[in-house]
Amino acid sequence: MINEIEKLTREYFSWLQDKTILKQLKDWVEITTPYLDRHNDYIQIYVKKENNKFILTDDGYIISDLIQSGCDLDTPKRKDLLRITLNGFGVEQEGEELLIYTTSEKFALQKHNLIQAMLAVNDLFYLANTTITNLFLEEVIEWLDNNDIRYIPNTKLAGESGYDHTFDFAIPKSKKYPERLLRAINTPKRDNAVSFTFAWIDTKKIRSTKTMAFSILNDQEHKISSPVIEALDSYAITPINWTYRNNFIERLAN
Repeated sequence: MINEIEKLTREYFSWLQDKTILKQLKDWVEITTPYLDRHNDYIQIYVKKENNKFILTDDGYIISDLIQSGCDLDTPKRKDLLRITLNGFGVEQEGEELLIYTTSEKFALQKHNLIQAMLAVNDLFYLANTTITNLFLEEVIEWLDNNDIRYIPNTKLAGESGYDHTFDFAIPKSKKYPERLLRAINTPKRDNAVSFTFAWIDTKKIRSTKTMAFSILNDQEHKISSPVIEALDSYAITPINWTYRNNFIERLAN
C-alpha cells in the first residue's frame, strides 16, 4: 500500500512541475498552474521579489471575478467565512487581492497555500449570489450540528511532503469509528477532487492507518460526473452526495 501511495505522490508532483509555466512580466513573474478555475481557465499567480522576500498574489482575480458574477461578499457572515478560510492557509487580503509574503526557504509551501486558498475561496462562494441565502458550507455545518455530529472545524494538518492541508472538519475517533477527515466541495469538478486527493494521500502517510476521509459533494445545482466519484473512490475517499447525506449520519455521529 505504501509503495502505491508513494507512486501517486510522485506522479502528482510531476504533474505540477510539467504543467507549470513561467513568464517574465517586467518586475513580476507570472506562474500559470495546472489548476482550473470555474471558467476552465488555468489559475495564475504573480511573484515579485522585494528586500530578499517574495510577494505572491492573485492580483485580485478570484474575489473580483466572484463579485462581477453577482456574488455578495459584504454580509457579516460571508466576510467571516472568507476570513476564516484565508487564515487557514495563512493568506492575507488587501482589497480584492489575495497575497502572501514569504522567504525563499518557504516559497514552495506558500505558493501551494496561495493556490489552495484561491481554489477554496472560489469554491466556497461560487453560485452564492444575492438570491441564495445559504452557502453550501453553512448548510453542511447546520446539518452536522442538527445531527449531533461533533467536529473540529477548519483543521490544518501537516503532510509528509511538508505541505500543510486544511480540512473543513475533523471528527475525533470513537470506540466504533476511527478519526474522520471531511471536506465540503461546492463545485465537484476534477481540480477540486485532485486537490483533496493530494491533501488526503499526503496527510494519510503520517496519520493513523485507520483514519478515514469523506468528501461532501454539492449535487443540488449540477449532477456530479462519474470521473469525480471514481477519482475519490480510487483513493479511499468516501463521496457523500448531499442529496443522500442522511445515509451517512451513523458513520459520522458515532
